[in-house]
Amino acid sequence: MSRRSRRPHASADTSCTRTGRARRAPRESGAGRERPVAYDPDTYASGRSDIGVVPVNPPNKAQQPAAEVGEGRPVTEGNPNPLTASQSQNWTDASYKLDWVREAARKDRGIHFTTLLHHLTPHLLLESFDALRRDSASGVDATTWAEYAKGLMGRLSDLHDRVHSGRYRAKPSKRIYIEKDDGRLRPIGIAALEDKIMQRAVMQILNAIYEVDFLGFSYGFRPGRSQHNALDALWVGLMCRKVNWVLDADIRGFFDALDHECLMNFLETRIADRRILRLVRQWLTAGVSEDGQWSATTVGTPQGAVISPLLANVFLHYALDQWVQEWRRTKAHGDVIIVRYADDFVMGFQSKRDAETFLKALQERLGEYKLELHPDKTRLIEFGRFAERDRTQRGEGKPETLDFLGFTHWCGTTRKSGKFTVGRKPVAKRMRKTLKAIKETLMKRRHRPVPEQGQWVRSVIRGYCAYFAVPGTVETLSAFRKHICRMWLRALRRRSQRKGKRLTWKRFERLIETWIPKVTIQHPYPDQRLIVHPR
Repeated sequence: MSRRSRRPHASADTSCTRTGRARRAPRESGAGRERPVAYDPDTYASGRSDIGVVPVNPPNKAQQPAAEVGEGRPVTEGNPNPLTASQSQNWTDASYKLDWVREAARKDRGIHFTTLLHHLTPHLLLESFDALRRDSASGVDATTWAEYAKGLMGRLSDLHDRVHSGRYRAKPSKRIYIEKDDGRLRPIGIAALEDKIMQRAVMQILNAIYEVDFLGFSYGFRPGRSQHNALDALWVGLMCRKVNWVLDADIRGFFDALDHECLMNFLETRIADRRILRLVRQWLTAGVSEDGQWSATTVGTPQGAVISPLLANVFLHYALDQWVQEWRRTKAHGDVIIVRYADDFVMGFQSKRDAETFLKALQERLGEYKLELHPDKTRLIEFGRFAERDRTQRGEGKPETLDFLGFTHWCGTTRKSGKFTVGRKPVAKRMRKTLKAIKETLMKRRHRPVPEQGQWVRSVIRGYCAYFAVPGTVETLSAFRKHICRMWLRALRRRSQRKGKRLTWKRFERLIETWIPKVTIQHPYPDQRLIVHPR
């Protein structure tokens, strides 16, 4: 039986070794050969040997069931029947090869990937460009998404050539400032458009490796995970585990204080391709441009850069996550839970002794990597199903509340059975800030056509409820909706000073029915979306 050319083994193209030494990838079978004249896609597309021969002679007693079946040859053993990559260097091969990288990383957690840059193809750059926001701010090159789209394929081909030839150079980030909740300014770095494309492409390659390594309690900026997944995990942990004390931790200026050498050492634990590491170092040390003045960056990674969340997760995976996992297995005397989203994380402890011991060890651990906890935002509070009872016996007030990812968590009870539950609602301070911004915008838009204003108000309420409409927040969101209605009515009445033409509440109710959506719960209960079985 003649054999067709087999597809290379799935892990062959990852070009990785355990010792970090490069290994030449085998040449793709079939490359440089002429295909048969009569090309049958059903025969060659599977990438396997010839299938078994179907018997021509019919079985005796063709009715069912047959007495005997004609003899045939079974299917030849071979690789499974996955989708095969093309035999030529095609732009469509990138996703398959990244799957091979992911599979190799999953099979061997100690493997070093020595050649990864060949996965950065024009097709991957095109996917990265399409994934960028169309309305995002431009960097120092002042190039927008629409402008770069003109002559896109030529630009991407040139970028691809410069990267693989070593002529690519990262541009400095454009620095702007946004106001934080406490009134301070947060520095944001906006990368040039080509740097955004490159960072997203490299991020996809690295995600294929590190998504296998990251632990389950890490939720920040990971594919398939969102803030609500982290909120669900925290709620279920507080409800199902023996939690009496909660540590609300925040690392002070993490993105600005991230040490470059520590980060590069962490990356070298898995990545041995010097070209990928050189790109990452370029983005870290490209500097920032503020008011036309360039300044160097020796520590930190720009907030707002596409690859910064991945680098932060890699840093905290080695500096924090693995250490916490080992600590709670070997040194904790009771239950310990942790939920981390970027540099904000919440931990729950069964005993106060464990909580205080861990907090002291955590400060020492972060100090080893030139980080520190924020003294004002890091708190150890009594929180859990017995917190209210214990505090009442000691003559203290109600348990303190916990803020995480825009929600305030508090110890409560259900209305029907009176059992313990964790209540959630939007943080009041942020809600007031949002209402103030909406009021100012409505006053600026009050002379615009009413349908245009109505569409904007509808989008604001829908967007707010899309995030905060979790079970138990109907009353809070209804009050939020009522405040917006009143502010809109006040803005519309300011369009004219004549009392006879002022908008009445009865007429305004028709606008409410037309443009203002009602509040509905848009998220299931956490224990329905996140299933966690107690130990």
